[in-house]
Parts: sequence; structure tokens; C-alpha cells
Amino acid sequence: MHTQIPDPMLDALLDAAIAHVPFDGWSPTTFSAAVAEVGIDLAHAKMLCPRGSADLAVAYHLRGDAKMTAALVDADLTDMRFRDRVVHAIKLRLADGDKEIVRRGSSLFALPHMAPEGAKLIWGTADAIWNALGDTSDDVNWYTKRATLSGVYGSVVLYWLGDDGTGIDDFIDRRIENVMQFEKVKAQVNDSAILKPFTRILASLTSTIKAPTRTPNTDLPGIWHKGTDQ
Repeated sequence: MHTQIPDPMLDALLDAAIAHVPFDGWSPTTFSAAVAEVGIDLAHAKMLCPRGSADLAVAYHLRGDAKMTAALVDADLTDMRFRDRVVHAIKLRLADGDKEIVRRGSSLFALPHMAPEGAKLIWGTADAIWNALGDTSDDVNWYTKRATLSGVYGSVVLYWLGDDGTGIDDFIDRRIENVMQFEKVKAQVNDSAILKPFTRILASLTSTIKAPTRTPNTDLPGIWHKGTDQ
């Protein structure tokens, strides 16, 4: 699998920007301050971040995903139920984030012109969790798993931002339990003799839906990784 080598200057800009975000948000002021502190040529900085601090906000989120993935790879999850592995992954992802910086990012990605980017990032986090936990689905379930986890993760982040640190574990457990209940109902529907004709029709309609395949030099989130060696 080919991946692009990140420019170390992007990391340097992000590190410099982080100190300013709690005060100025992911704003042009933050971007200008980071450029000045790093001493990078403005043209180079704009090449790395065409949208300025918005691209640094994206880089901050992706850095968190990468750290979470690395922690999951190193963790011993063999004695955990699968639902507990998902909970552990979400907690790892939250542990890496600074609340004020994430809050500023949430405000940015709530803007109409940035909302698609925010949705893509949340989907990417869900995709990273499923891939790290060894998901092998290659059909419509590939999409439903990520869509469901995206909803869970998005709601967890919003709760976490307003939580005083005492209720987040219970909230995550309840959200994951909702997902488990949904999966249980789905299994019951599939096994129901009465509904079998309808489920067969649905299965036929969705049988052509496949997980997307990774193409060379593609680092977009939400790309199926199974069986790729490009």
C-alpha cells in the first residue's frame, strides 16, 4: 500500500497552532501566528494548508485517529468482548483530545461550508476503529457498521465536551448497548420465518453493494483495507 510521506512542516505548523487555538480558534490569526513561529515561507504554508487553519484542524483530527490506531494495534484485546473493544477504542480516541481544541474544531465543522468535512472526519474515525479491530465485512454491512459507529462517536464527542468527567463512561456504554440491541433486532428479523420473504428481497437488492476498494496512492478515509497490498 502506497502512502504519501507527510511534510514535517505540517506537523510543526500544527504543533505551533495548538497553543493559539484555545484563544483564537482555528482562525486566520492562529494560522498566521503558527507560520510566524515556525518561520516557514507563507507560500509553502499555503501549499500545505490551502484553507489555512481549517486544514490544520483536519490535521489535528487525523493525528488523533493515527494515535488511536497505533494504541489499538499495541493493545492486548484478546480477553475483551467485541463491544468492550469498541468502547476501549472510543475512550482511546477521546483521551488524546484537548477539550477546548476539540470544542473549537466542532464549532468550525458545524459551519455550513465545513459540515461535509466534519462528517467525513467522523466517518474516517469510525472506519479507523473498525479496521483496527479487524472488520472483514465487504458488503452493505461495511457501510452500516461505519454509519452506526459514526452516529455513536459523534454523540459521544458532544457529550464529552459538556461532561465534568463523571458520566462519560456510562454514556458510552449506553450508546454501544443501543447498537448491540439494533444488531440483535436485525438478527431476529433475518431469522424470522414470517419476514423471510421480505428479508430475501432486501438481501437480493443489497447483494451488489460492496465495500469500496483502495486504489494506489489513495489515503481517503472510509476505504476498505481487506486484501489490499498496493
